[in-house]
Amino acid sequence: MTNAIIRAAQPADLPQLIDLCAAHAAYEQCPYNRAGKAQQLGALLFQDSPSIYCLVVENDHRLVGFATYMKQYATWDAAPYIYMDCLFLVEAARGFGYGEKLVRAIQQAATQLGCSLIQWQTPDFNTRAIKFYYRVGATAKSKERFFLAASFSGRPN
Repeated sequence: MTNAIIRAAQPADLPQLIDLCAAHAAYEQCPYNRAGKAQQLGALLFQDSPSIYCLVVENDHRLVGFATYMKQYATWDAAPYIYMDCLFLVEAARGFGYGEKLVRAIQQAATQLGCSLIQWQTPDFNTRAIKFYYRVGATAKSKERFFLAASFSGRPN
């Protein structure tokens, strides 16, 4: 696994990227529906001004990890920041420094995009990731994440 490279995702990567998304969802104990995901991600990743960016870790022509990020805006700080949506490596790719290389690449991208901060989240049961994030110099804020459908159908009874 020491010969893996980190590079920007390409359209041909989409089937393997969807496989990694499914593996990531399973790791975080969440359901995942693959339907239409390749087309939707491709439309966002590979446009002239992408709304989301993706780095992949490739080993022997096989994707073994990825990280996605996007530029956001923090009202409190009155400044843009990078939101890292996903960082995932298959078990066989962990422990080789690829997670840190992905984080460092996103730090570099943040600087190029005029951002001085990167934010992300991970489930509280993902203790291995939490230890890793502290090791690379991150700090944590305790918050709850909420989800609400965009369509409103009235209050439940």
